[in-house]
Amino acid sequence: MTVHTLNTGLFKLDGGAMFGVVPKSMWQKLNPPDANNMCTWAMRCLLVEDGNRLLLVDNGIGDKQDEKFRGHFYLHGDASLEASLRQKGFTSADITDVFLTHLHFDHCGGSVVRTAGGQLELAFPNATYWSNEAHWDWAVTPNPREKASFLKENILPIQESGHLRFVGPGGVPAELSQFREIIFADGHTEKMMVPVLNYKGRKLAFMADLLPSVGHIPLPYVMSYDMRPLITMTEKEAVLRRAADENWVLVLEHDPAVPCCTVQHTEKGVRVAETFRLEDL
Repeated sequence: MTVHTLNTGLFKLDGGAMFGVVPKSMWQKLNPPDANNMCTWAMRCLLVEDGNRLLLVDNGIGDKQDEKFRGHFYLHGDASLEASLRQKGFTSADITDVFLTHLHFDHCGGSVVRTAGGQLELAFPNATYWSNEAHWDWAVTPNPREKASFLKENILPIQESGHLRFVGPGGVPAELSQFREIIFADGHTEKMMVPVLNYKGRKLAFMADLLPSVGHIPLPYVMSYDMRPLITMTEKEAVLRRAADENWVLVLEHDPAVPCCTVQHTEKGVRVAETFRLEDL
């Protein structure tokens, strides 16, 4: 099995929203904001190559949104999911499985494309798309606070295509045997999924929005986007303790500079140990 990180581009979000109650005088040292208080973030995905299976975890924001939408998030950078796949020798048609940690637009927007005629169709026509029933129901009937993050054009075509399957609470489906386990987390949104793999003798976790960046490792550094921030803190603490105890590799979806890290126990709690690229593991 070979695992790659893929860059799909950069976008900007408000620094205060990304760091919650942490004062700007502290978080601006971690990710310096622009004049509008916006910080640059990555949309990093994971590609798992295993025999005749090619599994993509999350897929960025996509490119079907209009200029008004794109202007809100300052999409920039030269990377795209299609180009990153080509660099690894693949096309979208080669993907057999798309695992969506959750259905916020910056994680699943690349699932669906808009044709020249304006029709919506799957970006990965030969793939099975994986979510879970509790999160899917949460996303298609969203609460008012989270509604702007769940875009119907990113979600409903997956179900209408017949390519949607759900991960159950009882364990990892046989089709996703690359995963050692799937951790369910309810702080950021209902039943977000954090997949954990065995890779090169280590456990590797794709942290999604449970740990957006290396700067979010201290427990109080929780996003204002989280629906249940106190639960996020509890969930994050449990995973970080395991990661420090067992020397996990943590893949960071949104960190603009650090693709992967390890963590360690210190007098101040769990803190970063090393940062590196996955290909250097």
